[in-house]
Amino acid sequence: MNEHLYRWRNRQLREHVAVIDGHLAPTKILKQATYLNVFLKKWLTANIWIYEDRIVYVGDDLPEHIPSSTEVINCQGQYLVPGYVEPHAHPFQLYNPHSLAEYALKTGTTTLVNDNLMWLLLLNQKKAFSLLDEMQNIPVSMFWWARFSSQSELREEAEFIGDEEVLKWLNHEAVIQGGELTNWPDILQEDERGLYWMQETKRLRKVVEGHFPGASRKTLTKMKLLGADGDHESISGDELYRRLELGYYAAIRNSSIRPDLRKILQDLKEMDLNVWDYVLYTTDGSTPSFYEEGIINKCIEIAIEEGVPVEDAYAMATINPATYFSLEHRLGSIAPGRVAHINFLKSKEDPTPVSVLAKGEWAVKDGVTSSLTSSIDWNEFNLTKMTLDWELESDELRFSMPIGMEMVNDVIMKPYPIKSEADTNMLARSQNEAYVMLIDRDGEWRVSTFLKGFTKRLGGLVSSYSNTGDIILIGKSKRDMSLAFKRMQELGGGIVLAHAGEIIFELPLEIKGVMTDAPMEKLIEQEKEMKKILQDFGYAHSDPVYTLLFLSSTHLPYIRITPVGIMDVMKKDILFPAIMR
Repeated sequence: MNEHLYRWRNRQLREHVAVIDGHLAPTKILKQATYLNVFLKKWLTANIWIYEDRIVYVGDDLPEHIPSSTEVINCQGQYLVPGYVEPHAHPFQLYNPHSLAEYALKTGTTTLVNDNLMWLLLLNQKKAFSLLDEMQNIPVSMFWWARFSSQSELREEAEFIGDEEVLKWLNHEAVIQGGELTNWPDILQEDERGLYWMQETKRLRKVVEGHFPGASRKTLTKMKLLGADGDHESISGDELYRRLELGYYAAIRNSSIRPDLRKILQDLKEMDLNVWDYVLYTTDGSTPSFYEEGIINKCIEIAIEEGVPVEDAYAMATINPATYFSLEHRLGSIAPGRVAHINFLKSKEDPTPVSVLAKGEWAVKDGVTSSLTSSIDWNEFNLTKMTLDWELESDELRFSMPIGMEMVNDVIMKPYPIKSEADTNMLARSQNEAYVMLIDRDGEWRVSTFLKGFTKRLGGLVSSYSNTGDIILIGKSKRDMSLAFKRMQELGGGIVLAHAGEIIFELPLEIKGVMTDAPMEKLIEQEKEMKKILQDFGYAHSDPVYTLLFLSSTHLPYIRITPVGIMDVMKKDILFPAIMR
């Protein structure tokens, strides 16, 4: 069944009951299965009947007559758990939603709740909704959330996202959440439009997810009063406990830039937390190589290693997120009426499955991956290569700002006074800074300054991958930056590195310059290669992909390069406006 939320038709529901009455045979029988009952938090043994994509029976009985068409699987020696849920995915970190889902399935993550940001940036609403429908043909359960802000400072924010568009997204059956509230300070103060959208989300009986890094008890209380239900920004046990105490669902991150899960669990040991029903996991849109060993399965593994009761460790990946989204009647458990997402484990303590059932079909069987997912014709949705109908002129590579951005870590930038000569073609290697420019992908404006801490000697990097979909140039050599730009333009989008007059790395992003259709396994190796090259050239942090993504993100302090100019985020001041080309 490919309808959103798996609303089975009356005819199908009658068939499901007919299986119990013996008038129809199950599609599959999982015989003598030791499975986790997430409601009792116990391991039980039962026979599990599956009809097409739905679990129809769990108990002691077997059908009186089992035809040869029914696949019978002896499950003795294995442990069965529900398919895992990733409740907070950003499925465009070089990969795309389809390739991420296909890869996630291999290690047991069978449900993804996805950010809709890129569809807002790249597609009209009709095309976006058609794509959401198309993605129901894959065996992963795909849901979405509706953003209330761009997470940057766009030149035409009101045109980017307005009342009608937000409300249509919220009313879509595949959209099960509003948020995440990266614009919560505005909503807390005077953003009546954002508050209205929150109330509409609640009226539709959908949840509102916060984004409250470092929030005090008073702030968390205020946002709860305004309608927030969950938050994933805890970076310590104290912060997580505070959210639970106030009635939030709290997701713990294990992500490429915030691998906080293990430390938070260690903190919680000292707090004697023994109720885990409101705790979830998320990998929060990690970059490809972070997923080398899987997605939510790794979170469960860490939780078990840190002493979380095994049954709770699995519940945090299954029934807890399903309950948070009011989908517990469809997902998150092995019980009658649920979608047949089931992971088969060799031991209770090893959450990486040896076999995976997704919507009742084998995605992985005895370690062998099946080809269940259909391909997406991106051209059908106008998600083609990026085309630039303008050229970057050499005299536009001007960098004369008195204030630059200094990297504190992968994503936090602080202002610093610039002392370098701005009119040189190449910056001195002795200086740990580079030129940086953000250019409108339509060629209408540009913003430039200096970036300290990204590279010590790389000639040029150009990326069409960014939070706003615009083009980033970074480097110490204007000639190499121009060379990398031209190659990126030839590729139709991507990340290109140039040095000493040569292209030394390229990663094509053939889906509008922000995503690739390459398999995740290949992309992981490409990203690892790029990271090594950048580190060899002086990148001192761990996640250059996120550095590129968040250069223009205004939900982070302190200074950002945005489509409207260089911005002091805390004061909401434009220090230096963008220059029209």
